[in-house]
Amino acid sequence: MTAATADPQDAPAPLTISGAALRRGDRELWAGLDLEVAPGELIAVLGPSGSGKTTLLRAILGLEPLSAGSITALGAPVHHRGNRRIGYLPQARPLPRETAMRGRDLVALGVDGHRFGLPLPRRRDRQRVEELIEAVGARSFADQPVGVLSGGEQQRLRVGQALADDPRLLLCDEPLTSLDLANQQAVVRLIDDHRKTGAAVLLVTHDINPVLGKVDRILYIANGRFTLGTPKDVLTSPVLTDLYGAPVFVLRAGDRLVVVGAPDAEASHHHHDHEAHA
Repeated sequence: MTAATADPQDAPAPLTISGAALRRGDRELWAGLDLEVAPGELIAVLGPSGSGKTTLLRAILGLEPLSAGSITALGAPVHHRGNRRIGYLPQARPLPRETAMRGRDLVALGVDGHRFGLPLPRRRDRQRVEELIEAVGARSFADQPVGVLSGGEQQRLRVGQALADDPRLLLCDEPLTSLDLANQQAVVRLIDDHRKTGAAVLLVTHDINPVLGKVDRILYIANGRFTLGTPKDVLTSPVLTDLYGAPVFVLRAGDRLVVVGAPDAEASHHHHDHEAHA
């Protein structure tokens, strides 16, 4: 079968993790991790602060060496040089108010970062920037300095930057933190629209509620252990109690989940938000 007529089902999985382990000093964050992410699948990564969620993303990006096992992304072993077909969406931290670059400049960094700043970028690069600005709904603020934009507006631009190369694997690290409900929904919708093109998504979050209806599986990491399964299978009182080794209760309030009793609840990372606290 030629490449032109190859069945998409024969393509390698966007992400395969085999027997992976990772240590920080003398502490093992997790070990024996096997995970294969299918095209179009969205997996949420949950767990307390310090459990190794962000470190997992860094390992997939080739920025953190494993202590055991292997990671294959888009059919190739990960390496420190990176892969432009892997998109990365960071946490929504506001840029300083004095940041002078325009919104479109932030998006352009994802299109051709090594030429950022030249006055005459290639026509196809300009066209791609315009397509991305339109796709993320940033037309009305694309020419404003990013420092004066709201956190939600900045995060929409970061989504455009992350999608610049139409990544087949998208890694999201707490992309909804500090966003209001409307902007959370907007960013989730953008991520989900990209997933529907067949891209695989791995999304680290402290609050499952904004993405609960989109998630296919959950990887929950705690106490150097992990569990993997559907939200219905993982987000239960018995499963999380076993994972933490302490009583944990999963409560449902309408279409929302609240986890009570996790040992590090003071870090406010477990699936609660303002409505849940109320």
